[in-house]
Amino acid sequence: MSQLSAMQDDCLPGWLPRLAPHGGPRFLQIADALQAAVRSGALLPGDRLPPQRQLAAQLNIDLTTVTRAYDEARRRHLLEGRGARGTYVAAPKVDLTTVLDLSMNTPPPPAGVDFDALLQQGVAQVLMRTDSAMLMTYQLGGGSDADRAAGARWLAPMVGPLDAQQVLVCPGAQAALAALILVLTSPGDVILTEPASYPGLLTAAAQLGRRVVAVQADQHGMVPALLEAAWRQHRPALVYLNPTLHNPTTVTMPEQRRRALADVARRCKLRIVEDDPYWLLAEAPPPPLATFAPDQIVYISTLSKCLTPGLRVAFVLLRAPQERERLLAALRSFALMAAPLTAALATQWIVDGSAERLMQGVRQEARLRQQMARDLLAGRHGGCGDGLHVWLALPSYWHAAQLAQAAASEGIAVMPADAFAAGSGGANAIRVSLGSIRDRGQLRASLQRLSQLLARRPA
Repeated sequence: MSQLSAMQDDCLPGWLPRLAPHGGPRFLQIADALQAAVRSGALLPGDRLPPQRQLAAQLNIDLTTVTRAYDEARRRHLLEGRGARGTYVAAPKVDLTTVLDLSMNTPPPPAGVDFDALLQQGVAQVLMRTDSAMLMTYQLGGGSDADRAAGARWLAPMVGPLDAQQVLVCPGAQAALAALILVLTSPGDVILTEPASYPGLLTAAAQLGRRVVAVQADQHGMVPALLEAAWRQHRPALVYLNPTLHNPTTVTMPEQRRRALADVARRCKLRIVEDDPYWLLAEAPPPPLATFAPDQIVYISTLSKCLTPGLRVAFVLLRAPQERERLLAALRSFALMAAPLTAALATQWIVDGSAERLMQGVRQEARLRQQMARDLLAGRHGGCGDGLHVWLALPSYWHAAQLAQAAASEGIAVMPADAFAAGSGGANAIRVSLGSIRDRGQLRASLQRLSQLLARRPA
């Protein structure tokens, strides 16, 4: 080390290691060092940082780099400026949210995964390997060849090896579902589903002028004989199924039931949309229906439910080339394409293994939260312990809509059964989502309050 370097190191703050020549952008090295020091306690709220010019001189770098580093640290809520008095370590951000949200089905923060670091690394890799101009312009729908190959890789554990050209990349499962309704049905057509079904399907069907008819389900899901009877009566254009960790009932169809429904689809030439967002979160789920009747079934898998909701990428397995072109045309009418940067990040994570690590972290956290729900909602929890939500049967003295309103008055948001009803005479239950409250302590408190509310009779 030169005499000058040794003098500079002696002048550096204790929290800041010497900048590495190949450690990435220097402003990020400084911001990362600040973040690490705050987390370790080496820097405490209220500690004053060196003036920017002084730190730039000590590091022998330009002032702009230090300014960018401090700006990045402010973006991370690590620093606060106090005018002429200088820059200080900020106090911890206080969450003043008054509503505890148990209504939105989102993945919980992944256990054992530094999501911020994963996101920064993934975006940095995308920008390093891809022309940034290509990420900020219009592209052909359906995804690039690399995106489709990543989609085929992601789907392989579910449906086996695939031709990547059979996979389309869409801006989320809801957009894919709406486009499939446009392609596979006509105004006035009937869509069959279970009595409790995904609200996004009900909304899309209503907006597009399709009629949803419920087919009775038992403890294993839709009943095959009743599906065939409904086909004879209504001549439906489409069947919608969510067979793994069903939203909202949490039922996972056994393999025998899946085979029986696939047999009905083949005999009756029924088209089925299999929406399967939770397959990778389930413990040893059966093969998808799409493996039993591949020509009759369109398969959708979204990353938003098993990785993070901001990753608006869904993969659609559609084997007929003509139908893939029609689906892309339908998507262009309202969504055009998946955002190229988002799709590229999804591809990067799938290829380098980050998506798998993230999904495993989400699965581990979800199971911890399911155990918490079982402990606090003993005797009422109807879930099977793998997914993002529980289906809570209510005592006779509570009606689902009434309970949801009472919970809202206590600052807790839940989803009543009416939101999922595809027909009349639905269950008296609520869906409780376990992922949208990030802090486990807050989740525990909200479940305890909900349990106490359930134990009380309404006024």
